Amino acid sequence: MTIKKEPIHTGEFLLSEGAGNISRETINIAAGPALNAGQVLGLVTATGEFAPYAPAAEDGTQTAVAILYGPLGESDIVRRGRAVVRMAEVSEVHLTGLDPEAEKDLATHFLIVR
Repeated sequence: MTIKKEPIHTGEFLLSEGAGNISRETINIAAGPALNAGQVLGLVTATGEFAPYAPAAEDGTQTAVAILYGPLGESDIVRRGRAVVRMAEVSEVHLTGLDPEAEKDLATHFLIVR
């Protein structure tokens, strides 16, 4: 029997967020592989595009600043997406790429990991 695992749904990682749309922004995400909702993101300093958090990088993505709200497909061009960038509580088990340093970085944006 084949067992299928359902991917994380859009916004499933959110426990609570600010009223209205204060917690989310539309962002540009660098070209690259498919990303799941809940991917921790950093900001590429040179381009202003978001990319997956990479603690060993030296391009700005070594600092976690946002969490991808919904999944994105693979692309060789810049993609538009939504991210939670401030004032929210999120579920640790539903995040991709989270480490203790990223958790501290996110807290500076009032993104609290529970």
